Amino acid sequence: MVTADKLKLLTNFPAFMLTTMIQQAGYKKDKFNTAKFLGLTNGGQFCYSVTYIENNEECNTKVFLNYDSVADVVSADY
Repeated sequence: MVTADKLKLLTNFPAFMLTTMIQQAGYKKDKFNTAKFLGLTNGGQFCYSVTYIENNEECNTKVFLNYDSVADVVSADY
């Protein structure tokens, strides 16, 4: 079960936390400037829109969080 407190956390990740998580996933050089929670995917992933700088331009992409409620572990990927 996903508790109300856990849901609040999973929907309010700031950019620096998503940066840390995506770097732990193996994308060591990636760094986000902003993050906005968009919603849940059909597969139960928490979807964020993030911005980053590339070639002196602001770009955006999506980051997906997976939450394993049994292990209480969150992971991130593109």
